[in-house]
Amino acid sequence: MELIQSLAMFRISQILMIVLFVGGCAVAQQAAPADVPASLKPTGNVRLVLQTHAIGSQIYECTVSADGKYAWTLKGPDAELRDGRGSVVISHSAGPKWQHRDGSVITGSAIAKEPSPDGKSIPWLLLSADNSTSHEGTLSKVTFVQRIHTEGGQAPTAGCEQGHKGAEFGAKYQADYLFYAPQ
Repeated sequence: MELIQSLAMFRISQILMIVLFVGGCAVAQQAAPADVPASLKPTGNVRLVLQTHAIGSQIYECTVSADGKYAWTLKGPDAELRDGRGSVVISHSAGPKWQHRDGSVITGSAIAKEPSPDGKSIPWLLLSADNSTSHEGTLSKVTFVQRIHTEGGQAPTAGCEQGHKGAEFGAKYQADYLFYAPQ
């Protein structure tokens, strides 16, 4: 009888472990923070694999269009992305490109954009990720990147005129970047 009770208790504990594991996975697989617009939420069966906070600059260059007008044009970001412990885990550069310290690399293409809620910062984005040239690592399976909670980073409103072609300006910014991969 004791053996049957022990086996029953063992089986119950296995079932509880499975329920806790599945419940924990459901929490970990929540797509995006509640304040993210629906248009910026990844599609398909994906899970959040990494959440980071970026501090850096959006680099703008003074360019001249075909019609002779001068304007600040985004050259690309230059930022460090930190994990929840504050460790730099990704460098972010033009492309846009993200390179993890483990050697994995992705590039992105914007597929959706929403204005920042404060109206004074760079937009929030959803990007599709290309990991076709990546080493195995944290980013090697990533298919979507979100840029949310932006602060700053807007192009200057003056200073790009004749005589300044090629000049660069680094607009300081911060943002959260969330990386998603298939289940």
